[in-house]
Formats: sequence, structure tokens, C-alpha cells
Amino acid sequence: MEDILRVEGVSKEFPGVKALDGARFNLRKSEVHVLLGENGAGKSTLMNIIGGVYRPDEGQMWLRGQPYRPQSALDALRAGVAVIHQELQLCPQQSVVENVFLGDERRRAGWLCKREMEEEAENLLAELGLQVDPRAPVGELGIAAQQLVEIAKMVRRNPDVLVMDEPTASLSEREVDRLFDIIQRLKQGGMSVIYISHRLNEIPRIGDRVTVMRDGRTIDTLDVKTSDRNQWIQLMVGRELRQLAFETVERGEPVLSVKGLTRKGVFRDVTFDVHRGEIVAIAGMVGSGRTEVLRAIFGVDPVDEGEVWVRGRRTHIRGPADAIRLGFGFLPEDRKAQGLVLEQAIAHNVALASYARLGGPVWYRGRRTEALANSYGQRLRIKMSRSSERVAALSGGNQQKVMLARWLAAESEILMIDEPTRGVDVAAKFEIYQLLHDLRRKGLAILMVSSELPEVLTLADRVLVMREGEVVAHLCRDEASEEVIAQWAMAGSRR
Repeated sequence: MEDILRVEGVSKEFPGVKALDGARFNLRKSEVHVLLGENGAGKSTLMNIIGGVYRPDEGQMWLRGQPYRPQSALDALRAGVAVIHQELQLCPQQSVVENVFLGDERRRAGWLCKREMEEEAENLLAELGLQVDPRAPVGELGIAAQQLVEIAKMVRRNPDVLVMDEPTASLSEREVDRLFDIIQRLKQGGMSVIYISHRLNEIPRIGDRVTVMRDGRTIDTLDVKTSDRNQWIQLMVGRELRQLAFETVERGEPVLSVKGLTRKGVFRDVTFDVHRGEIVAIAGMVGSGRTEVLRAIFGVDPVDEGEVWVRGRRTHIRGPADAIRLGFGFLPEDRKAQGLVLEQAIAHNVALASYARLGGPVWYRGRRTEALANSYGQRLRIKMSRSSERVAALSGGNQQKVMLARWLAAESEILMIDEPTRGVDVAAKFEIYQLLHDLRRKGLAILMVSSELPEVLTLADRVLVMREGEVVAHLCRDEASEEVIAQWAMAGSRR
């Protein structure tokens, strides 16, 4: 079969790091080629070279049989290679239609064809299953909707090669199904797709071939139909990973009790308990109110009715500072925008909720901050050269561990975690699962939100299912399955 893109012997070195070491890759016409590897394996660097963001130090590339060496992302786009990055490339203050047509606005006689662009953007987004006002600012949309706007922006240009980096990270199962339908239509229309994902269960549904990378090198390329999950994992990490099976932990008294919590138009009458030594998961479709419940409990968003009780006492949480004093820790879904100060040191990010307790003169507090970060860095096995390193330089899994270290350092008793392994590779995911189980065993109360049903079933002692802002099912571990949760999430009712 004809190769539309071929990469041979590509290497790229950054100060102190060899990100790619003779990588090779080929993409056939009208195929979906999955690229796998742990964080730091070189996937993103390779995609940035293909997309014109970086230039290789060594190696060659060919596009449609002709030498290909883009000098910029715009150069690559003009050549027919479009990249949808995991970190969205959107202008939040501009409208949906302005983002979809960014840099490629339609004009006649110097005038913008606003109505024509609005209609085209609305139709394109409707195909992706998103019904929004094309004139609405993108920043007012949720993460899942913004992801679909980014996809629409690139698909509209009808490229020959479309690179998708973790496109389903913020999508519900129904939205994933719609996206896969779109990808199949693009494939049938002659487009070739490079698909990067840490969700191994997606690969048989969407992929034709899979290439595994490790330590900047291409390890192997396999046919999806004749290989399996265990082979992919072993090639990715260089060893076999066993599925985790956690023992039952005897739960203690209720630490967090939520009674009739309501925010009009968002969620209503939410009631549940979380006990010591217990993980409770909230499942449901994107937009069901899962994230908003966590934000409301932590004091980020106001509520109209209801009560929050902590350790048997009714509380009034007016903001995150009150929640932190009561022993809450919160890891938000979007760690880069809401959870971390990316340009600050790892030590600063770890100590962010503990400065009031560190005290002392500035020079002394600085030493204690570094000692705190180093201590938790070792405990959580955070891969870092030093605690003064910028947190932006870490992989997704290590950034997630930094957020977890912050709340452990603050001695939080109630952890609320929104999408605990979003954008995290398979090996780091298993590490985080083990960490959460260890915390559960030590008596912490954990409330989590996850869009990955296998993750919910692996971690949770109990599952709350939300639909349209209401808790429609309370399931214990023995009652929960992917089918049962999905049924309640999409069509469930307590009535």
C-alpha cells in the first residue's frame, strides 16, 4: 500500500536530553496509525517535527513521495499536514467561528463573509455532535466542547495527514463514538490519521496499525488485528505489567457528607457520604454535573441550597481557603490551567498549600520548601532532576504526582480528584492507582470523577452515577459494571 508519509532516522536533541534517536515511521494512505509510548518516549517530539514546530537534527522525511522538511507549523499546514495538539490552540476571547476559521478567514472584496462562515462552522460542529452558538466566545465552553472546536478547525482544511494527540481525553463515551465515526468518514474520504492515545481500549476500535516508541526510538510496528494490549504494554515499558487487584479495606466513619446540594441549572439535590478508607467515584456523561459538584464542595463555585458536613459538623465553605483549612485537597481536571503554576519550580508547586505552616524567614522557608518537595518527590517517585526545576518540564504523570504531593504535604484528609489519569501514560497510570490505594489504606477519604469506566471499576468502592445534574444511581462495587453504569448514565432514572 502507498505511503503518504515516511520518516527515516530522525533524531532531535534538546539541552541534556536526546528526545529522538533515529526514529522511523510510515503512514499509509487512508489508514489510522496509532502511535504509542510512555510520556517521554518521543511521540510529541516526533509529531512536532512532522507538524513543522521543530526541525530535526538528523534524518529525512517524505510526503507523497517528495522530500518534506517544513520550516513552520503554517508551512506544514499548507503542505497538507494538520496537527491537533493535546494542549488546545484556541483564542478563548474570540468566538467559535473566529477560531474555526483562524488564519483562513473567508473574504469577498475585502469584506469578511461572516454569515457564510457562521453557517459552515455550525454545520461542521453539528457533524461532530456539538450544538453551540458559533458567535459564543470559546472560553465560555467546557473543555469537551473546546476540543471539538479544535478538531473542527483542522478538519475544515481537509488535510491529507491529520495528527490527533489525545483527542478523546476530555470526551464522554457518546462523544468518543461520534468522533470515531467522523474519523472513519475522513479515512474513507482518503485522509490519513496519526492517532496518539493512552487509552488502549480505543486502539482496536479505531486503529489499523500501531507503532510503539520507547526512549526516543521506534521499537516496532504491528497490525492491530494480529496483536493485543499485553504486547503493546510490554513493548512500551520494556516489561510486563500485571493488572492491579486491590484488597478490600475496612472503611471508617463518614468524613464528608453532602446533603441536598443544589446549584440551579447545573445540579440538584446531590446527597452522599464518603468514609475514611474509601474511594467513591462519580461517573456520568460530560455535562452531567460531575466536575461542578467537586468545584462546589471545594468552594470554587457557589451553591443555592444544601449542606456540607465534615467529620460530623456542618460547615460553611465560602472559598477554597476554607476548604483547605477543613482538610480538603482538590486536583482539578485541567492541571495545567487550574492546578499548577507551570513556570514555577516543583518545590513551589508542592508547597503551595503549606506556606502558612512553614513560617520562618524567607531563606529558611526556602530550604524547608525544597526539603518538603524532595521528601514527597521520593515518596511518590516523581522523576525530576531537582526540586528547583520548572514543573512545566515534567511529563503528565509526574505533574499529576506534584499536585498529589501538594495535598499530602498539606496533610489533607479528604482528596477530591477530577480525572486522576487524564493524559497520563499506562505505566504512570498504574503508579497513580497504587498511590491512591495506599492513601485509601491509610484512612484518607477520596472522591473522584473519571470518564474512564475501567478506571472507575478498578479504584472505586462505590459509584455514584449522575445524569443531567442528578445522582440517578448509588452502586456498590459488586453491583457496578461498564454496562450498568453506562445504562444509568444515558437513560437512568430513580423514578
